[in-house]
Amino acid sequence: MGLMKSPFPGMDPFLEPHWVDIHSSLVVGTRDELNLHLPEDLVARSEERVAVESDDGDREIGPDVRVFSPSNADPEEEGRGVILEAPFKLVVQNDPIIERFIRIIDEAGQLVTVVEFISPTNKRPPGLDAFRQKRRELLESNVHVVEVDLVRAGNWRSLMRPHRCPAKGVSLYRVTIRTAGRRRFGYLYPIRLMDPLAEIPIPLRPADLPVKLKLQPLLDRVYQNGRYGRTLDYRRPLDPPLQPDDAVVVEAILKEGRPSA
Repeated sequence: MGLMKSPFPGMDPFLEPHWVDIHSSLVVGTRDELNLHLPEDLVARSEERVAVESDDGDREIGPDVRVFSPSNADPEEEGRGVILEAPFKLVVQNDPIIERFIRIIDEAGQLVTVVEFISPTNKRPPGLDAFRQKRRELLESNVHVVEVDLVRAGNWRSLMRPHRCPAKGVSLYRVTIRTAGRRRFGYLYPIRLMDPLAEIPIPLRPADLPVKLKLQPLLDRVYQNGRYGRTLDYRRPLDPPLQPDDAVVVEAILKEGRPSA
């Protein structure tokens, strides 16, 4: 029987290949948790958008299949390979990635804060440019932006711009909070492999105290409810590979609480 709890005290890097499921579960769990603690006249809602993808072939979902009658074949396909007579033609269709995020709104529908769980598509072009533009628009509209980055794929430094990460703040994962208003501040919460996920403050309206969001219990529930302890193979190499120092930390954590195969 697999582990009911991850051997890692914080983010488990072996969860990253399953980010589509992890992402959706974290969004729903965060929405529910925030609604337990928000002021009575604020509400958290999960929303979705179509992600902008890169051209490097990396996708977060598998392809779908559409069924066509041969008579509906595109004329421009003629001359491009072998055309067979068959009752139906199967065409692979890569559906767009749907990304979910959280909006905190007041009773009038006014947007106060957006909470994002970062995906690899947000950290490489063209999705990176689209994400940063949307962030600028939100901040200019007096909306706070919270970004929880628990995946290593992509360029996190580019995502962080125009802010720069201090050398002592470099970590495998991170939370970045940007507050709106006349003086826009950015706050960084580094997350190292050996540390539990941070309890982060979610900024609201000027008169409201921030709501604390405990990320570690959320991730623990995702791990348990998804039965990842029964399916993850901790002997497999990670992709992308770890830096040597981080690889040593991972090996030490796994030796201390080696999951069953």
